Amino acid sequence: MKRSERTAGGRASAPQRCVLVVDDEVDILELIELTLLRMGLDVERAMNVKEALAKLAARHFDLCLTDMRLPDGTGIEIVEQITKTSMDLPVAVITAHGNTENAVAALKAGAFDYLAKPVGLDQLRTLVKSALSLPKANDAKVVEQAQGEKGLLGDSQAIQSVRALIEKLARSEAPVHITGESGSGKELAARLIHQKSVRRERPFVPVNCGAIPENLMESEFFGYKKGAFTGADADRDGFFQAANGGTLFLDEVADLPLPMQVKLLRAIQEKKARKVGSTQEDAVDVRIISATHQNLADCVESGKFRHDLYYRLNVIELRMPALRDMREDIPDIASAILDKLAGQAKVQRPQLEQDALHSLMQYDFPGNVRELENILERAMALCDGQQITMPDLQLTPPEAEEITPTAEGGNGKWPLQEYLDRVEKEAILEALEKTRYNRTAAAKLLGITFRAMRYRMERLGIN
Repeated sequence: MKRSERTAGGRASAPQRCVLVVDDEVDILELIELTLLRMGLDVERAMNVKEALAKLAARHFDLCLTDMRLPDGTGIEIVEQITKTSMDLPVAVITAHGNTENAVAALKAGAFDYLAKPVGLDQLRTLVKSALSLPKANDAKVVEQAQGEKGLLGDSQAIQSVRALIEKLARSEAPVHITGESGSGKELAARLIHQKSVRRERPFVPVNCGAIPENLMESEFFGYKKGAFTGADADRDGFFQAANGGTLFLDEVADLPLPMQVKLLRAIQEKKARKVGSTQEDAVDVRIISATHQNLADCVESGKFRHDLYYRLNVIELRMPALRDMREDIPDIASAILDKLAGQAKVQRPQLEQDALHSLMQYDFPGNVRELENILERAMALCDGQQITMPDLQLTPPEAEEITPTAEGGNGKWPLQEYLDRVEKEAILEALEKTRYNRTAAAKLLGITFRAMRYRMERLGIN
């Protein structure tokens, strides 16, 4: 047995973990090796792709650090080989300073993370600690924890594909962009990625980018120093500092104004944040997950969103399916929602009549799972307490959603009051959605008083 595998008392201890470092520059190899040895790790070297692949095939490693440019190929070839052979091995790539394209390519190929030259030793230590903290894919404890978490329900092919991709994304530090319609579970997916990742013990900070006034954005994201502006009577951390070591979830990221996009891009690239009123930048270790119901590529095309930020955020895309694309899962999802609602209200859980369930499975759910939850909450209030019938659901038939020209002899804008009510209701619901159902913030967004907001909601039957 190796000396490193024995304790001072002669008893066997856990084998020393080993890192494979691949680089053709001897001085960088020696710097990284010395740092890793001081962290109590064993190190093996390789100076080209061929030698690295031979060593990977010969023995087990706990981590691989590889330069991007090698004499006989690239670090991406090593990443792809590790991914292809399903080795349970995190791999990080060292790229030239400012070469975002290579970093993004490595992350898309399956790299855990990347480092930019010149290699900062603090960043190197942080990356190594994070990579070595990753749970093994078949770790029984991790599987047990994952099964106990609030997850994505259903057995349809669409949701199974999402679950599989979440498992893969959780073992990476790559930025993720989640797309999908409103109410399709984008934040839940982001939380699951965080909960299954190496950052699971650190904060998950969700931010609705569309609900922050533009003049407050910089101080909300990066914090401020005492005296930076009128009312700044103490230092305050922003979202980046609050999420340090964890995950920052940027919901509705397409709503960010262009000046803020520039500052966000710099913070992501440099991994530093400067508080308003400060003369120095502070290092922040944050994983970015973003989401929007808009088409971000279209926003780039129209000039509303910066191409370089889009390229930085959209490294890996996770598309959440609409509820109408997984109709076979509606019974299980509805059952789970009823269990939750009954538990919260401390009442007996009502049963869904077969006709009511059939109606739900035929409905298109423009608001997705969130709308299903609202429908069932309303139905529980209207039902007899034992069974939910089809009338209790109060589903709007598709043909009633619009007044057709043939039925009314118009273009859907008559009678005028019905048309105006419909437009007003849509505007209020959109404002509530953007502000996470904060009525005060929604009223401010709409430019009306809170009292007017409450009156309009009551008049239009918005719960």
